[in-house]
Amino acid sequence: MSTALTAGQGAPAAPGTPAAPVRRPGPRGVRGRRALYWVATHALALAIAVMFLAPLVFIALTALMTDQQALTSDLWPRSWNWGNFAEVFARSDLLRWIGNTMLYAGLGTAFMLLSSVPVAYALARFRFPGRRTAFLAVITTMMLPPQVVAVPVYLVWARADLTGTLWPLVLPMLLGDAFSIFLLRQFLLTIPREYTEAARVDGCSDLATLLRIILPMARPAIAAVALFQFFYCWNDYYGPLLYASTEVENWTLSIGLASFKALHSVQWNLTMAATLLVMAPVIIVFFLAQKVFIEGVTLTGVKG
Repeated sequence: MSTALTAGQGAPAAPGTPAAPVRRPGPRGVRGRRALYWVATHALALAIAVMFLAPLVFIALTALMTDQQALTSDLWPRSWNWGNFAEVFARSDLLRWIGNTMLYAGLGTAFMLLSSVPVAYALARFRFPGRRTAFLAVITTMMLPPQVVAVPVYLVWARADLTGTLWPLVLPMLLGDAFSIFLLRQFLLTIPREYTEAARVDGCSDLATLLRIILPMARPAIAAVALFQFFYCWNDYYGPLLYASTEVENWTLSIGLASFKALHSVQWNLTMAATLLVMAPVIIVFFLAQKVFIEGVTLTGVKG
């Protein structure tokens, strides 16, 4: 070939000539590309996270404003008024509402676990006539709106002279919760029967098998249903409004917050501060128990 290759146009380097150094992107460039790749990969998740976090951020910022600035279109506080939270305690009976809510949520969750776990265990492990019918009846109660039976149930508690208290909301948990029974049963079905059969061979009764074998293995599902029930009781408004609204000393946080908002409808900073105080315990509990909660919801039985 008559055409000569010139240097820099693809000609091979002469023997013994050192190769030109290859320029690699610096650490900043690598980190920047990785960050952009991560943002592009999780764009949808980031958008959803912003949608969920934006109201919380707005509530927190408004809670730290003055009452005059809270009525404006400003989004950032001109001064940080941490005293708004102390003023909420001074202007309301928040401590009593927290105590009543803790009593309702704590007893309701404990009673639900005490009654639902044995029922779920029986439906998942025992073989008896009418087992499918019993499980179908449990599922059917999940489809029944509470407003349908509100009047007859209220009359029952009124004859027992328990209206005006939280006991009409707590005592029914001793009869079990349909959703919790369903969730626990589905989890217990994933536990191999070899464990319970081995326990029976060793001489364990059904109760001992439940306490020593099943409960330790079902801790994720138990934690999940406990959190579901606790959050439901903490946020419940319809039940306390129906039974305890006539007695101020038995108000829960949901009723108290609604009353506080009505009394301070113009002072949005105090309303948002009270809202943040009501939301904070639930958020903290969820983040502390989110690992066990997610394990229970996924309904995976025994880890391999």
